[in-house]
Amino acid sequence: MPVHPNTNVTKRPLIEQGWLEQLGPEFRSASFLALKEFLIAERAAHRVYPAGKDMLAAFDLTPFDAVRVVILGQDPYHGPGQAHGLSFSVPQGVPVPPSLANIFLELERSLGIPRPASGDLTRWAKQGVLLLNATLSVRAHMAGSHQGKGWERFTDAAIRCLSAERDGLIFLLWGRSAQ
Repeated sequence: MPVHPNTNVTKRPLIEQGWLEQLGPEFRSASFLALKEFLIAERAAHRVYPAGKDMLAAFDLTPFDAVRVVILGQDPYHGPGQAHGLSFSVPQGVPVPPSLANIFLELERSLGIPRPASGDLTRWAKQGVLLLNATLSVRAHMAGSHQGKGWERFTDAAIRCLSAERDGLIFLLWGRSAQ
């Protein structure tokens, strides 16, 4: 996804090989190329979250063949230091946002799972929970700002690949927009 400055050389997306095989055609599509151009222009003029290296983290931390559960959210957190490429997750040391606090509260109330001290859900991702947002980037302090720019087609393709190739998956759509 990242492009080398001043060249037309495109780097290999930093994702797990199984996902790369499944989503290869999507990375080469005209709509994804347009999305890349949008992101380049957006980053030149505004602060965008998450960092480019983290934008596809869900597809690297949760291998295609290991996905057991898909949790679909709307878009990344739009505050500084919050988004790191996994829906609902924040990096270690970042205060737990209200939406994630509500998830932890429900897990405690329904299943007796104690609330963790950290909102970093990387461990979930490594256990087969694909923490995916419908939109994988956002302008700082502007929730929903990258909706309709091409991410939905890409994330829909990922969900179609899972649905076509994998059996017994559980899908959780959290948030009104995700549903």
